[in-house]
Amino acid sequence: MIVNFAERAHNHNWELDPVVRSLLDTDFYKLLMLQFIWKHFPKTRVCFSLFNRTSSVRLAEKLSSADILKQLDHVRRQRFRKSELVWLAGNTFYGRRGIFEPAFLEWLENDFKLSDYTLSERDGQFHLSFDGYWTDTTMWEIYALSILGELRTRASLKRLREFELDILYAQSKTKLWKKIDCLQGVPALSVADFGTRRRHSFLWQEYVVKAMASNLGSGFVGTSNAFLAHKHDLEAIGTNAHEIPMVLAALADDNDAVKASQYQVLKLWEQTYEGALRIMLPDTFGTTQFLTSAPDWTADWTGQRMDSKNPYIAGDEYIAWLKERGRDPHDKVIIASDALDYEEIIGLHAYFGGEIKSGVTPQDFHGASDFHDPKKWTPGRRIRFSAGWGTLLTNDFRDCDPQRSTEFEPISLICKASEADGRPTVKLSDNYAKALGPDSEVERYRRVFGIAGLSNAPLVA
Repeated sequence: MIVNFAERAHNHNWELDPVVRSLLDTDFYKLLMLQFIWKHFPKTRVCFSLFNRTSSVRLAEKLSSADILKQLDHVRRQRFRKSELVWLAGNTFYGRRGIFEPAFLEWLENDFKLSDYTLSERDGQFHLSFDGYWTDTTMWEIYALSILGELRTRASLKRLREFELDILYAQSKTKLWKKIDCLQGVPALSVADFGTRRRHSFLWQEYVVKAMASNLGSGFVGTSNAFLAHKHDLEAIGTNAHEIPMVLAALADDNDAVKASQYQVLKLWEQTYEGALRIMLPDTFGTTQFLTSAPDWTADWTGQRMDSKNPYIAGDEYIAWLKERGRDPHDKVIIASDALDYEEIIGLHAYFGGEIKSGVTPQDFHGASDFHDPKKWTPGRRIRFSAGWGTLLTNDFRDCDPQRSTEFEPISLICKASEADGRPTVKLSDNYAKALGPDSEVERYRRVFGIAGLSNAPLVA
């Protein structure tokens, strides 16, 4: 069914149109991490807090707190459905059946609950936090981001007439098609949807995912959204995120334990999933220091996700590190996931997937034909490359508003662990602009981990 977005937005008159239709409407890695937390840290208390890094957008002046409360309360009343639990129990994820333990699924069905929350307004921004056991707070991250993001979309849609709404979506569909068309036929392409947390809306994400699946064939490898993977029989993509190393570092009792915790996370994760799902995320406290001090066994992991470092630099750094450790990079994988759009996906695919000829740059690749030009490129990968395409896949409405406003441009809204058992959490990132935590703690962590390889880069979303 093709959704008439303009008509739906124009005729919206129902009391509650839920943003989150199912507890499965979340990133798949949140479920994997929830099982990890349930198994190892059931009594750890963690507070999650919402931050709007795009401070120029004053959300509290645009959205109704009453509308947010209705959506949050709706999510708290939700329960996992039988069909969803059967899917989690019986489906094959990453080539393995039974990745979710029966006892965990029973707990999800009977005992899982979301914590309470507090919502206030200050200086034009909402202050939203979730405090409780880690098992009760962690899932709020994606639900909260989806709610705030889609309510912002709905507020912007209300000011447009029906014809203008039609133009808005016609132009965004045209933009989406241009992106898909450029990716069609690119050899050995591997792209996944990572766009749940900052999507334009649930229905738009579903539309985008179906368009990608229909037009890219094997080049579209799946979606991070568990609900859409379940509904449309797609591969669910995702392993873990910064949250776990942030919390374990906060729980550590001294600086040596803080630095060691980034490897303790991997050891515990490896034990939990019996050697599966071994994708490292080394940039929580800086990728360069992580690789320099990493135990040798980490080089046996499948690959790494490059989140906040220039992906060309991060990929080369990982390849060189693997060779130094005596491992063949050819069958390892790197996943880029930060602020990607189709041009960079194509360029990175060319750079890591073959030999770019002298005088040619990754920016000279614009579509499949460039990969079939022997004067530009010959296949022969240095490492497997995959792209996790997020905000600029599911929320690229830039320059689509017929009123020429910027209200549909994506913003950098995040919801992160801010405390663990009363101690502040910290994220350094490879990008100084993404650092999180109290200033004094950020400085302490920089003394512990160092600042090698860190740089400043603009925040897209």
